[in-house]
Amino acid sequence: MLWTLKQWEKRYSMRTMMLITILVLMTTMMAKANPVTSWIENEKNKIAEYQKSSWEQGKEQNAANWAKIKSFFTKVKDNVTQN
Repeated sequence: MLWTLKQWEKRYSMRTMMLITILVLMTTMMAKANPVTSWIENEKNKIAEYQKSSWEQGKEQNAANWAKIKSFFTKVKDNVTQN
């Protein structure tokens, strides 16, 4: 252990050790729950739920539109007479 510490002192300066320490502290602070991250996740979930319900409503509306179009053509077909 002592040998590696002396080797460390030869290779790296105090500034490098301080930078490494600051980076480690910053990464551990970023790993904790971040209010911005949780807000983004909440918004993403809300959007997904809204899109799911909108998609279902769109499917229902599309089916109703097709039914109206088909009924229009059947009415025209029934009312047309060829003389």
